[in-house]
Amino acid sequence: MDRPVYLLPGWLNSDPAHWQSEWERRHGDHRVEQNDWEWPRRGDWMARLDDVLQQDTRLARQPALLVAHSLGCQLVAAWADHSAHTRRVAGALLVAPPDTERDDTPPQLHNWRPIRRPRLPFPAIVVASSDDPFCRAERAAGMAADWGAEFVLAGPLGHLNTASGLGAWPEGRAMLRRLVD
Repeated sequence: MDRPVYLLPGWLNSDPAHWQSEWERRHGDHRVEQNDWEWPRRGDWMARLDDVLQQDTRLARQPALLVAHSLGCQLVAAWADHSAHTRRVAGALLVAPPDTERDDTPPQLHNWRPIRRPRLPFPAIVVASSDDPFCRAERAAGMAADWGAEFVLAGPLGHLNTASGLGAWPEGRAMLRRLVD
């Protein structure tokens, strides 16, 4: 991939066996580190993403791709609704967005309510599983529609994380390439 790729993990970060960590090792993608992975504050995460994208001088001539997992998807939507720097992003792959409006959402994630649903100012693909324990496929499809994103139902793969056994997840990388081809 000839443009910068930023990885946006979800709540508690992506462990070493997660496909995002694999992409970081294999492809040199850049993980956006957050100050607090356990009690994520939406405003803090948005500010961090904005800072990272503003500091990368390459993005003025070649916008980045964002690759979000779980709560990282909600981060992209909230950030895009607020930031004046969305032109620094060429597209986003949003994998396994969680439904933070569910009654059983952990209290650490309550400040991510309501889910931001603006139309994204860049192309996006939302990938969801038919049996994700944190979001029904219908809810994920609704988020994708609101965000103006293509929706891909990946089948019964859980939360599309380490437990899903995706390894380097070449199918996901192919979707990422489609965003810029």
